[in-house]
Amino acid sequence: MNNYSTELKNNVLTIKLDDIAAGWEQWVMLRSDAHHDSNSCNRKLETQHLDLAKERGALILDFGDLFDAMQGRKDRRGSYSDIRPEDVVENYFDSIVSHAAEDYRPYANNFVMLGHGNHETSVSHHCNLDLTSNLVYRLNSDTPGARVHVGGFGGWVRFACTIQKTVMQTIRLKYHHGFGGTQSPVTRGTIQTNRQAVYLPDADIVVNGHNHQDYLLAIKRERLSTKGTISHDLAWFARTPGYKDEYGNGFGGWSVEHGNAPTTQGCIWLRLFYDSMGRRSSVGFNLVLDVR
Repeated sequence: MNNYSTELKNNVLTIKLDDIAAGWEQWVMLRSDAHHDSNSCNRKLETQHLDLAKERGALILDFGDLFDAMQGRKDRRGSYSDIRPEDVVENYFDSIVSHAAEDYRPYANNFVMLGHGNHETSVSHHCNLDLTSNLVYRLNSDTPGARVHVGGFGGWVRFACTIQKTVMQTIRLKYHHGFGGTQSPVTRGTIQTNRQAVYLPDADIVVNGHNHQDYLLAIKRERLSTKGTISHDLAWFARTPGYKDEYGNGFGGWSVEHGNAPTTQGCIWLRLFYDSMGRRSSVGFNLVLDVR
């Protein structure tokens, strides 16, 4: 992992990356919708990807619904079949945070931000409890060197890159947990990219989650500088599918009863790099899915 520093201000997380020269690279894991405390979470795949993040020295950005958190007493979405045995306790919310802290502690130095999803905000609304902030507190308190930030339902991440000690380049990532239908079987949610491209003109990368679908799309833009120079650039739009497999073998359950199709599980890898040709346009993507 390269040396970096972070600052969170006004819902903008700035990650400063210095000493960039030819051959430099930094991996970033973009993920959401782990639903880690659910029996339907594909923990084997999640762990494989987290181990790869550790091996690569990757920074990890999580965009919400890390928790499933639907087994509270008055939650009408709850299902006893989806609760893990270790969480069948009176202090259910404390239990899922405690177990998540144990499971994610080996990767605490890789996590940079944990954002909120609708499952976390539902608990905050109904139970006055912020699961995300509690987990971040535990990871930072229990792990020397950990510096995890609490993100919002939406926000910005700025990669402030200092190249050869003199040149500054900023890569701007807009994240939003996601909204609307939880399946989007026809468009996978890609229709939102054109809407977001209109009101997010400064974003180089836009990441959504929520509907457990996946895509990587690029929109090419024509730009006009203050000096009257015409140029083109790319805005990347990504959706992270998460690690919850609600469909299973198709026998039953909420997803099957509502006619939903199986969905993918996985994450997206963002590679920041500065190559031997001195290119400053330095992003690459890899969508990593479960290919069972």
